[in-house]
Amino acid sequence: MSIRRVTALVATSLLAAGVPVAAAGSAQAKPTANATVSVLHAVPGPTVDVYANGKALLTDFKPGTLTDPVKLPEGTYDLKVTAAGAGAGGAAVIQANNVEVPGGANITVVAHLSAAGKPVLTPYVNDTSKLGAGKARVTVRHDAAAPAVDVRAGGEPVFKGLTNPKEAKADLPAGTVKADVTLAGTSTVAIGPADLNLKEGTNTIVYAWGSASGKNLKLAVQTISGLHGNPSGIPGGTGGQAAESGVPVWLMGALGLVALGVLATGTAAVRGRARS
Repeated sequence: MSIRRVTALVATSLLAAGVPVAAAGSAQAKPTANATVSVLHAVPGPTVDVYANGKALLTDFKPGTLTDPVKLPEGTYDLKVTAAGAGAGGAAVIQANNVEVPGGANITVVAHLSAAGKPVLTPYVNDTSKLGAGKARVTVRHDAAAPAVDVRAGGEPVFKGLTNPKEAKADLPAGTVKADVTLAGTSTVAIGPADLNLKEGTNTIVYAWGSASGKNLKLAVQTISGLHGNPSGIPGGTGGQAAESGVPVWLMGALGLVALGVLATGTAAVRGRARS
């Protein structure tokens, strides 16, 4: 799907949803704050299509895909997710109405499995606070159907006893570290190892996702840049990648809202939520 097409669909959806849009030259128009939204599809198995107000926003959204960040006007949206190829009139895998997106936030929404293996949605607010010279931030998020884990760097535990869907973070010296995930309190490796390049002025966010019982645990990585230097700079970011291949799988220009409605087949309905 082209960026041009996504942009057109976004504009159409916003108008259909009744979201106020500032118009040049209009004395009554109010500026609309934007949210920066990325989406990770971390439910193993289903490939889905996503619609907003009846308009196709994303097709063939595959597990393990993390979208690039997208600027979205604050507002509310009605979303529908169907099995891939079912069309706008197809049965809803999930329907989420009046989904509110707050302006000014940097959010990654993750569709993933709970510790018990149930499909859930977790919105995370990304830390974009400035870093000191020579520093990098690393954030680890437990989004896998798995018990508590320890996260190690260079063989030493950095974060201990992390449970689904919690996160842990730290500011560290920039550089490359070899990281892996072990079952909490043991040396049994569940995921990894993988080399993480913690660049100065970035927040490297690592997601553990998949299912331990399904033996498909994986890592996805997101990088938010621009956290040092010019204070007026706007933090950027990248999408994710599958750890086992190390090859980026960007879904360019995808509308970030869609993960608020992405869940595994069989989920009936949920109401979108946001955590600030």
